[in-house]
Amino acid sequence: MSWIMTAPIAPRFIPFVSFKQLHSSLRSQLAQDIDSLFNYAQLPSPLNEACRYVMTGQGKLVRPLLVASSFATIDALNNLNTSNNSDINQAIFADSLVTNQQFFDPILDSVLDPSLEPLLTSEVHYDMCRRAALAVELLHTYSLVHDDLPCMDDDALRRGQPTCHIVFNEASALLAGDVLQTLAFEVLTAEMPTFAPFDANIASALLAIFAPRARRMVSGQMLDLNAEASATVSQQQLEAIHRDKTGALIEAAMLMGAVCAGATAPQRMALEECAQHIGLAFQVQDDILDVTTSTDTLGKPAGSDEKLDKSTYVKLMGVEAAKRYAQSLFDQGRAAIIRELSPDMDSDSGIDDNGLLELIEWLWKRNK
Repeated sequence: MSWIMTAPIAPRFIPFVSFKQLHSSLRSQLAQDIDSLFNYAQLPSPLNEACRYVMTGQGKLVRPLLVASSFATIDALNNLNTSNNSDINQAIFADSLVTNQQFFDPILDSVLDPSLEPLLTSEVHYDMCRRAALAVELLHTYSLVHDDLPCMDDDALRRGQPTCHIVFNEASALLAGDVLQTLAFEVLTAEMPTFAPFDANIASALLAIFAPRARRMVSGQMLDLNAEASATVSQQQLEAIHRDKTGALIEAAMLMGAVCAGATAPQRMALEECAQHIGLAFQVQDDILDVTTSTDTLGKPAGSDEKLDKSTYVKLMGVEAAKRYAQSLFDQGRAAIIRELSPDMDSDSGIDDNGLLELIEWLWKRNK
């Protein structure tokens, strides 16, 4: 008997109704998918327990939320455009996209085939989005497990609970991070009974987005460690670090959700622009919260940046200036979405909310 017949099915996170509903349904879906993945992987003990421990903590789920919000927004907009422009000339549309080299050729074939009706909420498209959301959360969690190790930041608390190497041991935590990283890529094409068969074209496009940004995340971490040994770090250098360390995976999340929903080249370019601003803003916020929020609220040790003598935006420009800078970055991120992804969404269409804009607002107001 299949899992789908024996376990309750999580509520879908599309179509977008409200950010609160999106967050709740995504958390439910992700919890089931995490359990399904580890049942599939059959890791030995204590590796299995360590991986489940770190993947089931109460994280904010920012990156999978970006995947889901991007998917829901593009899906809604493209379905609206399809209904309003049913007589679009496919050849002209194809020409306009092919001229932009940032658009993936494998996706062009499926999106532009006039014989294919655009059913973007089908099981395959939705399940590719589920895979992408799980992949970015796996990769992000691996980075946290390794960041917390004694050879890195040596932290004892993460997501409100003792860190992996404290509960298990250093070797188990190291291997847990290693396997989470490999699973992040495997899950995009794994033959698991709880997912529809993967779409090879979409999977190829997802890997082309995901792999280089995973590499950039690690490079950014190295640059961050190098900066700790430097007496002075400029704002330009600090931004270069965080565009990779923090921003790269945020870029990946937004673009992966969009690809699963059949985003056009202009839509993907707007999302990438937005992600670059939001990724940097997110790090500036983290630096601010580290000195203005308690350990209980953060779920990790407050003041750890100062303890490690890290280069931060607060250290560079002060709390108030850093807040103003974060606000300007969020504003630029919103502008990119409004310019390309919101103009056709009005109350008459029945789509009066934009999941990405609501997510950006939630990120701006976060306190941990």
